[in-house]
Amino acid sequence: MTSTDSAQNTSEKAPAKAPAKDPWELPDVSGLVVGVLGGTGDQGRGLAYRLARAGQKVIIGSRAAERARTAAEELGLGVEGTENAECARRSDIVIVAVPWDGHGKTLEALREELAGKLVVDCVNPLGFDKKGAYALTPEEGSAAEQAAALLPDSRVTAAFHHLSAVLLQDPDVEEIDTDVMVLGEKRADTDLVQALAARIPGMRGIFAGRLRNAHQVESLVANLISVNRRYKAHAGLRVTDV
Repeated sequence: MTSTDSAQNTSEKAPAKAPAKDPWELPDVSGLVVGVLGGTGDQGRGLAYRLARAGQKVIIGSRAAERARTAAEELGLGVEGTENAECARRSDIVIVAVPWDGHGKTLEALREELAGKLVVDCVNPLGFDKKGAYALTPEEGSAAEQAAALLPDSRVTAAFHHLSAVLLQDPDVEEIDTDVMVLGEKRADTDLVQALAARIPGMRGIFAGRLRNAHQVESLVANLISVNRRYKAHAGLRVTDV
């Protein structure tokens, strides 16, 4: 057998390389229940409204069940309200939209209820002074990394940081023209979150790296606040060429 024949035989035996997965081929999440911890706050309430308006089953959670039920009744669209632990237990995907100063304690208390769940952290650690908003750096590196450290049995991702609560809650706004940066450790999880973002008209979910990159995504909100104050706007982000 010649060297040419040998090379040809080797080539013929080599398994065909699988085609690259289409990054826009995302799973169907329409049947999943979405819980929003902190769903009575502006950001959580806005996300709950938009997802429910898109046809998603939504449960909002609060430390006080009565406050959650009141907010749910005001939103309508089939949204339910309950206390945080029950919200976490009943949901497939749980969005964390609590204030930063209560982030750690809230998640630590819900470790058992959030075990096995896909958790989407959208909390932005920020400080405010006379010069405006500025980013804080948690000991773990970011709010998302703090969530991952506190929830070792959950699948933690990060997304929905750069959305205007005003636009989210405005019923006259049909589409929200923005991209959602999604971070996480496993593609199956980030694909689910991207698909959830795409349920809201005008939005796209864009993979933006692993959780170690979450700090700069969370911090960028301080810049958007400055943009909004200067231009009296509700700015978001668009990623070009994808």
